[in-house]
Amino acid sequence: MEKSGFWVTVTALIFYPLSWMGKTVLHNGDRIRREGGVLLVMNHISHLDPPVDAVFVHRQGRVPRFLAKESLFRVPLFKYLIGGAGSIPVTRRSSGAADSLHAAGAALREGKLVVIYPEGTITRDPDGWPMRARTGVARLALETEAPVIPAARWGTKQIFDGYTKKFRPFPRKRVDIRVGEPVDLSAYRGRPVTNELLREVTDVLMTRVRDLLVEIRQEPAPAEFYAPRRAPAD
Repeated sequence: MEKSGFWVTVTALIFYPLSWMGKTVLHNGDRIRREGGVLLVMNHISHLDPPVDAVFVHRQGRVPRFLAKESLFRVPLFKYLIGGAGSIPVTRRSSGAADSLHAAGAALREGKLVVIYPEGTITRDPDGWPMRARTGVARLALETEAPVIPAARWGTKQIFDGYTKKFRPFPRKRVDIRVGEPVDLSAYRGRPVTNELLREVTDVLMTRVRDLLVEIRQEPAPAEFYAPRRAPAD
């Protein structure tokens, strides 16, 4: 078990009860290795995702470091919880975004586990499938040697829908999390890092996430990633 500091312990005391709103069923959790850097790539469907995902990672003996919106670090108390637990603020559409990736890369090289939601926000796909993702995840994956592990989660949106604001904790819902095999990116390493390469790698990673979600939902996914009118910036 990775050592937990004061704020990690405090955060766990809050996040564990939040995660109990759903009955989590974990598939292939042993694919999360117990030590060394890991980049965990996940879909995002509800504001309830971070506590659920943090608990699932913590139960595998790791302390999750989230790439989180910078605005969350300005919320009283919450900024101490996520900041003290090692989360990394992301400042969008500014030079600060690059600083966030550098900080995440440093954490991976130090042997930490970093969780990233490449979509940047809760998906706007009407049926909850992953939407077109930002390419920061590809840059991070290619600049480090840490294994990149895809994972998908389903069920949190049925508890709390961030867009409709519907909160339905009862009856208790099932939340499935399925962890995939590390993605082999050897074919992409050593090539010039262009926008085209970053987009290709991003889509490869999110396709793996989407395929895991297909396994959970047992229904076909759309052929293309949903792109909102105002598409997420790369």
